[in-house]
Amino acid sequence: MNLDFIRKLPIPQEIKKQFPLSDELKSIKAKRDEQIAKVFTGESDKFILIIGPCSADREDAVLEYTSRLAELQQKVAEKIIIIPRIYTNKPRTTGEGYKGMIHQPDPNKSEDMLAGIIAIRELHTRAIQQTGLTCADEMLYPENYRYLNDLLSYVAVGARSVENQQHRLTASGLDIPVGMKNPTGGDLSVMLNSIMAAQACHTFLYRGWECRSHGNPLAHAILRGYVNKQGHSLPNYHYEDIMYLYELYSARGLKNMAVIIDANHANSGKQYEQQIRICKEVLHSCKHSPEIRSIVKGLMIESYLEDGSQKIGDNCVYGKSITDPCLGWEKSERLVLDIAELLSAM
Repeated sequence: MNLDFIRKLPIPQEIKKQFPLSDELKSIKAKRDEQIAKVFTGESDKFILIIGPCSADREDAVLEYTSRLAELQQKVAEKIIIIPRIYTNKPRTTGEGYKGMIHQPDPNKSEDMLAGIIAIRELHTRAIQQTGLTCADEMLYPENYRYLNDLLSYVAVGARSVENQQHRLTASGLDIPVGMKNPTGGDLSVMLNSIMAAQACHTFLYRGWECRSHGNPLAHAILRGYVNKQGHSLPNYHYEDIMYLYELYSARGLKNMAVIIDANHANSGKQYEQQIRICKEVLHSCKHSPEIRSIVKGLMIESYLEDGSQKIGDNCVYGKSITDPCLGWEKSERLVLDIAELLSAM
């Protein structure tokens, strides 16, 4: 094999024993999980906002941002459940570039997977300790999920992973909502096939074990836009797009029909300020269609302390994304308050 084995990493059970979750934090997560699940089952009419940086790059800035979200959550609690995005692994189209804290806990230093595993567990734990909010992460590597499974309240499967069998089967064994993104090419049947697989029971190989999953009824869709064969970004958040998904979803007979609209990525053409307009258009569609309102359970927004993005370097601006550009705090706070107001008017 053209491969170097650097060192054997601790298994998730060993990391959890070294960095355990207190009974208090377990209780917070259980309560949050129940509240969030009820949105997807239709028992609650609250609206989900999965919001935060494109990728977590440094603990101090991420925790400051998450603390601000916790204060904002109190203002909009009647209508909205905020789930902070703390994405600790980053898919790269060409394999080049920053791959997230799990690879590089310090973006200016070389890769260190052991330090990364510890760093992401400590970050997610401290977020709950300091804010009372359990968070979302992307399941880029299914075999690594168990390092964080006792901490997360939401998991996303990305556009490049949604066709992968291991992601689908692992999602079927999770007990929290799993959002399956449409693939980069935009084929909604691929996404719906993934949801169907995630909602079913399976026997499969996972981390050296023969496992039996019980199916995840909270698996659902995420619309994130797509890229055509000419390489142009095209949206799929418009009224007609969501109605088309509603029809496809209904024909499948899947449990708990639900979609989260990703306001960035190909939906915005990575023009981060367009997220404000996109969120409001989606809510306008919800207001004018009971079918759309019944299926749209929330929005995904890329947001950080500072507007835009920057290159990795020694003089990086604190709280500014080093991957995709994000809305800064001032715009983000105003948007969340506007969303709450629009929901109240429905």
